[in-house]
Amino acid sequence: MFVGREKELSLLQRRWDSGRFECVVIYGRRRMGKTTLIGHFLKNRPAIFFSALESSESKNLETFSRSIALFEGGPSAMDSAPLHRSLADAVEAVFALAKQRRIALVIDEYPYLASADHSANSVLQHAIDRHKDDSRLMLILCGSSMSFMERQVLGYQSPLYGRRTAQIKVEPFGYADARKFLPSYGSEDAATAYGLTGGVPQYLLQFDDTMSLEDNIRVNLLDPGCYLFEEPDNLLKQELRNPAEYNAVIQAIATGSSRLNAIATACHMETSSCSTYLRNLINLGIVRKETPFGQKTSRKTIYRIEDSFFRFWYRFVPSNISLIQSGRVDLAATRVMSGISDFMGPVFEDICRQWLRARNGTDKLPFLMLGAGRWWGADPRTRQQEEIDIVATGDDPDDMLFCECKWRSIPSSVKEWETLKRRSALLRPKHGHYMLFSKNGFDKPLRTEAQNDPNTNLVAFEDMD
Repeated sequence: MFVGREKELSLLQRRWDSGRFECVVIYGRRRMGKTTLIGHFLKNRPAIFFSALESSESKNLETFSRSIALFEGGPSAMDSAPLHRSLADAVEAVFALAKQRRIALVIDEYPYLASADHSANSVLQHAIDRHKDDSRLMLILCGSSMSFMERQVLGYQSPLYGRRTAQIKVEPFGYADARKFLPSYGSEDAATAYGLTGGVPQYLLQFDDTMSLEDNIRVNLLDPGCYLFEEPDNLLKQELRNPAEYNAVIQAIATGSSRLNAIATACHMETSSCSTYLRNLINLGIVRKETPFGQKTSRKTIYRIEDSFFRFWYRFVPSNISLIQSGRVDLAATRVMSGISDFMGPVFEDICRQWLRARNGTDKLPFLMLGAGRWWGADPRTRQQEEIDIVATGDDPDDMLFCECKWRSIPSSVKEWETLKRRSALLRPKHGHYMLFSKNGFDKPLRTEAQNDPNTNLVAFEDMD
């Protein structure tokens, strides 16, 4: 089953239709479906697909040579075709094939090839420079090592810098696409499954929508033998050196440390080292760095776990590990379910932001949003910390939209509306608009108030599809 990725497919189609030489770089964290995306796009198109190996230079050259032979002569030619003498020779052979016809060359897991053959970047650079003006080749370089792809392929110090004609960073799915993996689930269960998996395609595929959420949590998240139980640890080991230190940083954030000094103290490390670890986790999409919307001061910078699958794992697994290890996974799953509504608060905020972006520029919003984010700060009168889930602005910075997102089992009331208006006054808007999102709708008094206020809109979760 192939889901979503319309923008990515559209970009690839435009590059293919150009008929000219193209070099498209596709990268993103593991499990995001990069290879699936490429395979779907190239279906019924002439293509050489070479998946590099975490092996020697000679083994990769042998595999590449056989991929070329498969394209030229079919499966029977793979074992009898002579091996190319070098990577440069193999690349030249591909460019020769693309002189008169449109073909694609995919080098999947390109970092493996570049690690085995340190000349790979330069070989491709020289071949591109020689042939780009008279070649019909569409070269696709794909990789999961974020740091390698961003520095060694896209970075300005790379020999390949300036040779790419397009790039695609493959991200997790949003809620709208994620729920297509779970057609038998209602909206609420689908949203929760989206939060538990972070929208990662490979994680969504582990869920069975003929089972209850609690059963999926028990079987596919908490069982020590399941695919996802050790996934955070495996991903850190695959993507990063010193995974234990990164694990400590994530654990510190998950247990309440949000500022750099507090995280470093919790991890018993220097702030300079902690800052490096945080930057790498941000690049992987696991951690997010935030300042209150509209402010640039680093004094208020905090760090949050961006990836909701990681947020789930670090929130619920360590606290239930004794039950899990003693075989009481059923009891651990029941404990998780008791806290799932609270866990879904930030997930619902994310879903609401996606809803706003999807409707930006339509009459669903009071103005065209040009910036949006979370805001927090102290009320100078009460000295209490206040927070607004979403604040958005457009061309006029004094025209502001304020949003409250409630994932609760009861309808939202006038109290939430009044609280939102009180908090919004701390930002001193000249013209304020208010939007309340609620999982379980709104009570009658609030609906009446909203009907009489043209600046207030109520959006029930059931109407967000």
